[in-house]
Amino acid sequence: MLTVIKPHSKALPAGQVWLVGAGPGDPELISVKGLRLIRQADVLVYDRLVASELLSEARADAVMVDVGKRPGHHPVPQHQIENILLMHARAGKSVVRLKGGDPFVFGRGGEEMVSLQAAGIIVSVVPGITAASACAATAGFPLTQRGMASGVCLTTAHYADEQDHTHWQSLAADRSRTLVFYMGLASLATIRSNLIKHGLSGSTPAALIENGSRNDQRTCYCSVAEIDRVARNHKLQSPCLLVIGDVVALAEQNNKVEQAADVLSA
Repeated sequence: MLTVIKPHSKALPAGQVWLVGAGPGDPELISVKGLRLIRQADVLVYDRLVASELLSEARADAVMVDVGKRPGHHPVPQHQIENILLMHARAGKSVVRLKGGDPFVFGRGGEEMVSLQAAGIIVSVVPGITAASACAATAGFPLTQRGMASGVCLTTAHYADEQDHTHWQSLAADRSRTLVFYMGLASLATIRSNLIKHGLSGSTPAALIENGSRNDQRTCYCSVAEIDRVARNHKLQSPCLLVIGDVVALAEQNNKVEQAADVLSA
C-alpha cells in the first residue's frame, strides 16, 4: 500500500468523470489528488500501463474496468471506452478514468473530455507526470539546459490512420531543441532516416528509455544514426521513449561523476 499524505474521505460527487494521470510507471509519482480520487471512486476505468499498486488502492466495492491497449491489439476501441465512461456517469457513479502519464499528452484525454462534455457530463482533469520529463530525469539528463537546449518538442511517429504526418524538416532544423518521440519504437528506422535526410547530424546524441521510472527501466545511449540497430540488439520493448538532442550527452557526464564518487568512497 502507498503511504503518501492521507487523503480525506469525503465522497465524490455522483455522475462526474475525472481524467487522472497516473504518471509514468512508478506508482509513487502520482499526485496526492490523483490517489485520493482513486481511493474514492465508484468506478475505475484504467489503462495497461497503470501500476498495479495504484489499482490496489481502489475501494473494495469499486467497479474495475480494464480498457488497456497493447501494440497491435486494441480490444476496447476508443469509442467504446467513451461509451463506458458515459454509461457509468449517467448511472450516477463517480468515475475515474486512470491513464498512464498525463491525460492530455498522447493520452486521448482531450477526445474523452470533448465526448463527455457534449453529452452533458461534468469532466475534471488531474494532470500527471508525462513520460518525457520522467524518463529524462531518471536517465540522468534534463530536457532543457541553458546554452544547450532552449526548447522541447513532444511528438510521435505513430498515427491512427497509418499515414506519416510528421514535419521532418521542422524537427531536424533546430539543434537547440530536444526532440521526444512517444510510441516510436516500431518507427525507429523511419525516424532515423527522415531526420538525417532533412539535415540532422547522425552523430546527434540519443537515448532509448524502456519502462521509464520503473524498477526495470533500461536506458540505451547512442547516436541518431544507431537508434534502430541499438533497439534491435538490446531487444527493447514498449513502452519505450526516444529522446534526441545534445542534452542527452549530459547523462554520460553524470555517470562518470557518479562512478568517480563511488571510487573515492570505496
